[in-house]
Amino acid sequence: MRSAFLCLSVLLLSACGSAWNDPYPAGDRGRNILYSAFTERPKHLDPVQSYSEDEITFTAQIYEPPLQYHYLKRPYALTAATVEAVPQPRYLDAKGRVLADNADVAKIAFTDYVITLKPGIRYQPHPAFARTATGDYAYHALSVQQLAGISTLAEFSQRDTRELTADDYVYGLKRLAHPRLHSPIFGLMDDYVVGLGDFARRLKAEKDKPWIDLRQHRLDGAEVIDRYRYRIRVKGKYPQFLYWLAMPFFAPMPWEADKFHSQPGMAEKNLTLDWYPIGTGPYMLTENNPNARMVLERNPNYRQERYPCEGEPEDAEAGLLKDCGQLLPFIDKVVFTREKEQIPYWNKFLQGYYDASGISSDAFDQAVQVTAGEITLSDDMRAQGIVLTTSVATSSMYMGFNWLDPLVGGVDPRTAEHARKLRQAISIAIDQEEFISIFQNGRGVAAQGPIPPGIFGHRDGVAGINPDTYDWVDGQPRRKSIAEARRLLAEAGWPNGRDGKTGEPLVINLDTTATGVGAKARIDWLNKQFAKIDTQLVVRSTDYNRFQEKVRKGAVQLFYLGWNADYPDPENFMFLLHGKQGKVRHSGENAANYENPEYDQLFERMKAMESGPARQELIDRMTALLRHDAPWVWGFHPKDYTLRHAWLTNRKPSKVGHNTLKYQRVDAVLREQRRVEWNRPVVWPVLVLVLVLGGAVWPAWRGYRRRETATAR
Repeated sequence: MRSAFLCLSVLLLSACGSAWNDPYPAGDRGRNILYSAFTERPKHLDPVQSYSEDEITFTAQIYEPPLQYHYLKRPYALTAATVEAVPQPRYLDAKGRVLADNADVAKIAFTDYVITLKPGIRYQPHPAFARTATGDYAYHALSVQQLAGISTLAEFSQRDTRELTADDYVYGLKRLAHPRLHSPIFGLMDDYVVGLGDFARRLKAEKDKPWIDLRQHRLDGAEVIDRYRYRIRVKGKYPQFLYWLAMPFFAPMPWEADKFHSQPGMAEKNLTLDWYPIGTGPYMLTENNPNARMVLERNPNYRQERYPCEGEPEDAEAGLLKDCGQLLPFIDKVVFTREKEQIPYWNKFLQGYYDASGISSDAFDQAVQVTAGEITLSDDMRAQGIVLTTSVATSSMYMGFNWLDPLVGGVDPRTAEHARKLRQAISIAIDQEEFISIFQNGRGVAAQGPIPPGIFGHRDGVAGINPDTYDWVDGQPRRKSIAEARRLLAEAGWPNGRDGKTGEPLVINLDTTATGVGAKARIDWLNKQFAKIDTQLVVRSTDYNRFQEKVRKGAVQLFYLGWNADYPDPENFMFLLHGKQGKVRHSGENAANYENPEYDQLFERMKAMESGPARQELIDRMTALLRHDAPWVWGFHPKDYTLRHAWLTNRKPSKVGHNTLKYQRVDAVLREQRRVEWNRPVVWPVLVLVLVLGGAVWPAWRGYRRRETATAR
């Protein structure tokens, strides 16, 4: 008994120097590792298929398109990634003759971009490049027997690399048209990349082959010039194409990897490009368990890239320029753990087991405090050295009116004016500021139009308000009164919310996918907004697939949607209301099916212009039309609030650039000190329990020993 007690005491005391609740292996303590979490499992890691934020968290660290965004500069600026410089457009007429840079857009039939790679860039180690002693590829003709004992990429014993070439970028672009991959941007790129549609139709003849060798098929719009140069030809003038060259869709793909992963038997074992990405980026995926844990590790073949030395004026004060000129990346390994619930995610952040975190609504009051309209960290957060970063997202959340609907739409010229005033009345009645305060914890900015702050074309101050919904009072926008909304409603033919002729009540239908307790509160609030103008709201909840189908068919009146910038250009928001993008008629992204010939004409001019005063003037005219027509209830632009511990530095929020892990730095020594300090085991309750148990057991043990001794005698 005494020896057992001593052993337990030694065990308890030895644990006092480390945290019992540490979720990571003891061997990782003090290492240069960043710890993060993800909530939704990524579905696609193949660059031509992936198109969600859950996925680009990983793909942007592995794949390298030609261009990237400057990490620190705002507004966002494109810069070279794997190329010598951002390519300049060369304009051609229909006969292929070169035009001047200021040529009339109507004369420009094609635009060429010649892209020149930096030499010496190499891929991560991968079995697809491995060769035998005779020079043959080691794993390009695997038999069923050879694959039988392999379940992960790590089980291939041989690995090799090779240099990145122009052929790889052209091969990757061709994969957009692959008949089995169904790239989400193929339809859009078919409108621009010369010959892409014809190329896709030719590939369909080979769709049943295990592997289509895309090197054997010519694509007119993508041509290799030499080892380090290739040309992309697009139709007309499309300045926004450069932004696409900063997205993983245009990352390189070595034919060897495509061949390797296309072998029979690979897909059944998840040995695919959708599961194991291959790139030249700073990190490579070494563990993929999307239900639990994903791990990125430093690519040993990564080229020499250095931390930027310039940014915004406040970046120096924030310490974001201290690593100017230092080699990237700083972090050796990034461990992502899946967290399905917010509470454990939040608690592990507070314990120091996650290096950064967002702020859920449940944790908002614990994390921040609002004083005189200013958002600051709570005392507890400051005591832990936690840092708050805020930024307005390049996103727009809105409620759309279906333009094809006879009540709220604008197609029928006989009712168009009444429908417009109805839309404006509803727009005034829905108090976005109140919604942001109640349901977003103040994390948002009421929208005055489609373009969010940080994107060219957005205006601040009195020049930026929506005069149909707001007045400018005492230096700030003030929502128009409910009396004004009621006046508009009466002019629309619905005095006091009833048909001026029949007396029937005004009923508006909202289709939504919202369910659950939080959704009920939002719906109750929305009902109150409509009740302010004596209008009945009928909420029709449905699942996401059914909702999408109703939107596609135009079987909705009102609906909620949002849009996050694919690239930082006003065209990426204004096109959401372009007539040719109508959801019902053209299967586009204009879910409201809005159509205005004047707006469409201005859009066609604006999208091909370089950003400057002339383009701003067109955007102002387009925005004025949208505000007057009110095809959307202009909702809000979300504010992102993120927290980080003091040991995580060089972290600047970006909703457009995603390859940001390479810039961040971790002070692993400070983190280990804080973890030990914040997670000291509380041993005394266990000791007390042992003593109590010992006191209870001791008399029985002594009695047992006496009986044993008496029997022995």
